Amino acid sequence: MKKGDLIWAAVLLALASLLLVPATREAFIAATKGHPYIMGFIKVGVLATMGELLALRIVRGDWGAPVGLWMRAVVWGLLGMSFALTFDVFGSGAASAATRGLLPALGGRAGTVVTALLTSTLINLCFAPTMMAFHRVTDTFIDLADGRFSALPRVRLRDVVARIDWYGFVSFVVVRTVPLFWIPAHTVTFLLPPEYRVLNSALLSIALGAILAYTKKAARSEQRAA
Repeated sequence: MKKGDLIWAAVLLALASLLLVPATREAFIAATKGHPYIMGFIKVGVLATMGELLALRIVRGDWGAPVGLWMRAVVWGLLGMSFALTFDVFGSGAASAATRGLLPALGGRAGTVVTALLTSTLINLCFAPTMMAFHRVTDTFIDLADGRFSALPRVRLRDVVARIDWYGFVSFVVVRTVPLFWIPAHTVTFLLPPEYRVLNSALLSIALGAILAYTKKAARSEQRAA
């Protein structure tokens, strides 16, 4: 274990500890309810960026920053703001549709789980692919600009679209991670109180990033061995 590993883990534990102390937990909940967009930006911007750093650490075997780290963090933050809105829209919408008979409605705990599953399915089929494609585009803009904000206007959208592996995006990100990871994972998310949902989604992005990084590293090792 390297020094960077300890620092990364310490930062994550420090952030998690804020929810264990009653005073800071109450402040977190109040801030999330009172300023959902700002808190969405902060939570996802910080945690998802930590996830990117961890994934890079796993693949490279050492700590380092991707090009345009601060721009990537801003994009994550903006996505966090969108989560604050869409989680509420789809959560309320699915519950409303169930009461109107447009979706299955069951009573008791089973009904709560079914509603969470349906909400997760809807948001991951209707919103997630668009969000993921947008994120792929923004990342590619940053890559082609070599992480320099001043170079972004010179990057052409045509070059960005041509650079992206859309087959890999659809065949793996959409077809595999959505049904196998995100729908089950966000079912749990929608079982949580609303003030914890965006936070949990950010933590899930760290988990998926680590899983994909380990998979990528294992594939590279097999290729070298062959």
